[in-house]
Amino acid sequence: MYKADIVICGAGIIGLTIARELIKSGHKDIIIFDKENDTGFHASGRNSGVLHAGIYYDPGTLKAKMCLKGNLRMQEYCEQNNLPLFKSGKVIVTRTLDELDTLDELERRAKANGGTVEMIDAKQLAEIEPNAKTIERALHSPLTSVVDPKAILKHMRKELESTGKVRFFFGTRFLGAGKNTAKTTQGDIGYGLFINAAGSFSDKVAQAYGIAENYRLLPFKGIYHVLKKPAADKIRGSIYPVPNIKNPFLGVHFTRSVHGDVYVGPTAIPAFGRENYGILKGIDSEVLKILLLDAGMFFENKKFRQVALSEPRKYLSKYFFSDAEKLVKYLAPHDMLPCSKAGIRPQLINVDTHEMVMDFLVERHENTVHVLNSISPAFTSSMYFAELVVKEYIDI
Repeated sequence: MYKADIVICGAGIIGLTIARELIKSGHKDIIIFDKENDTGFHASGRNSGVLHAGIYYDPGTLKAKMCLKGNLRMQEYCEQNNLPLFKSGKVIVTRTLDELDTLDELERRAKANGGTVEMIDAKQLAEIEPNAKTIERALHSPLTSVVDPKAILKHMRKELESTGKVRFFFGTRFLGAGKNTAKTTQGDIGYGLFINAAGSFSDKVAQAYGIAENYRLLPFKGIYHVLKKPAADKIRGSIYPVPNIKNPFLGVHFTRSVHGDVYVGPTAIPAFGRENYGILKGIDSEVLKILLLDAGMFFENKKFRQVALSEPRKYLSKYFFSDAEKLVKYLAPHDMLPCSKAGIRPQLINVDTHEMVMDFLVERHENTVHVLNSISPAFTSSMYFAELVVKEYIDI
């Protein structure tokens, strides 16, 4: 049987950054295992690469506390290791007069969270992002940046392996929990401490240990389009809409990547599988459970119902385009090309209350620690989040 002092399930950004913090605090024997053949096959490697700047989150929440500090640490990590970093900045624009109040609330939240933002008028907006349009005013976030998530994950893997203190077991699927062991497709792995960083499967892993019975992860699909030239040349950085802050989704937006491509998206379409990246691809035996959970949320939760009614139509280009064109002055349907880029956001649901869990959630149970809601801005926050997990849930 394989053994380690600490075993981490999941080789995404949360698993890797927690391992880095464990090494910093003196731990020397760590196994990270993952069912895929490399790091970040799912949410960590499929996100937009935007490092958020603490704008959207209620002051006092874990997201609010960690987002900006995590952003700055990740920027520093990229600079120190010569990894791609684009200090793009971001503008948040209004589409209707009704959104001005929410824009003011975003400014208030950003400043309460220690962020740097500026309320700008249409003239200032035109200087920063000439193709963006807004009603009366917009919010500018100069600290928003963009990275290459896969490059970061690849570098972190090499960094961890080079310490001689971390072993990676890829192609290793979690099957269940034993006494101080994780049962896997490669055999049992013994541990002194088990850390669940399994992303979209973290609820199932936690429930194997007898906790989190009232939670389920519900998948939402993010699909993208990419802009062709010359339309892409009209986007300098990131252009976001004012979101519905009662929901955890930010809406279709424009993002210039570190490699110069301009993506439009993502959607937040209720998906039929935790890895349902295509129309049918990724739908498995769990589809009926997901549909039942969707149905319960649809009838019991007005916010979910709004998403379920509006988002699926964005599979059709005309509805996707309709969302995007509201943010910019010049855009034609033929400017947007289909794109293979897609991601799944595993949103935690409390099945007792039919509410979406809006904050990060970590639970300790005996000699196990479970990260249960590692959704955006989890990549942005990961370095600071990992430090908190190690200090407050492991080295105690």
